[in-house]
Amino acid sequence: SQPSKPSEAQYAKPNKVSRSPTGPGKGVDQLDSMLGTLQSDMSKQGVNTSPKGHCTACNKPIVGQVVTALGKTWHKEHFVCGHCQQELGTKNFFERDGVPYCETDYHNIFSPKCAYCNAAILGKCITALEKTWHPEHFFCTQCGKQFGEEGFHEKDGKPYCRDDFLEMFALKCAGCNRPITENYISAMNSQWHPNCFACRDCRQPFNGGSFFEHEGLPYCELHYHAKRGSLCAGCHKPISGRCVTAMSRKFHPEHFVCSFCLKQLNKGTFKEQNDKPYCHPCFEKLFA
Repeated sequence: SQPSKPSEAQYAKPNKVSRSPTGPGKGVDQLDSMLGTLQSDMSKQGVNTSPKGHCTACNKPIVGQVVTALGKTWHKEHFVCGHCQQELGTKNFFERDGVPYCETDYHNIFSPKCAYCNAAILGKCITALEKTWHPEHFFCTQCGKQFGEEGFHEKDGKPYCRDDFLEMFALKCAGCNRPITENYISAMNSQWHPNCFACRDCRQPFNGGSFFEHEGLPYCELHYHAKRGSLCAGCHKPISGRCVTAMSRKFHPEHFVCSFCLKQLNKGTFKEQNDKPYCHPCFEKLFA
């Protein structure tokens, strides 16, 4: 709850000090006699010596200086802080459940505490994450900036600005390594922005969603076979069935032909010149 408005004690100037009898005995009788004589003399001079009420703390009559506060009366020395027991005097005080407190103890005991500095919050207060904060102490745990209109994000009970929260805790795209904030694609045990999930060579999106994986990266069919060395050296298209391996390259059987007459070299024998295959007759004709 909010602290009550500080109140000031009201003091009445003393007229006369008197004490109530303390019990039977000769000393007490003498004291009573002396006080009675003094009271009689002061009354003759027009000074009022009647008690001003009873002290709330000790329940004894008040005939000297009196403090009026919280609708009650107190001896000055008995009007003290309910916690530290220091006299409140003319200081402002706060009330809680009918008990007066000095300002320091009231705030230390009853005011909300800042979750950052643990000091009492005396002015404006921010309530967030089931805690209270000084406005200047409610900031991003990572960068220390105070939150604007966009608010904050929470992780493990700590507040973060949007940028730091996404950078530290959001899913990261396997393509660009930036945070994913909306729709994404899951593939190869990773998450991707839709526009980042494309062939790593040509950057074209995958038709029908099908792709080929090579060394943990997605490729279209053409560049997958290029990476694996399984493109036909004749037509430059992928080889998915039988192939001929020659001159450190691969060919569709029908594309492994003589470079001059273009007849298929289906018997597996050929001559090579300048990294090109030739049938025996053409090689003899051209290079013999």
